[in-house]
Amino acid sequence: MSATEQVLMEKIKQLPPQRLAEVEDFVDFLRTREDELRLVHAAAKMAEGSFAAVWNNDEDAAYDRL
Repeated sequence: MSATEQVLMEKIKQLPPQRLAEVEDFVDFLRTREDELRLVHAAAKMAEGSFAAVWNNDEDAAYDRL
């Protein structure tokens, strides 16, 4: 466990029990956000091939130089 993790665990241990539920909810929120971000990136990666013809053309080459 890293020093940062140890400090965080000590801070959590000092919280009153009713606050632990809030900490758990916040951690769950952060994990959900990370999962959603990974899903968005995976979907974008999968779509790259489909959009290649639209994105890579002579008419739009001027925008590529911006």
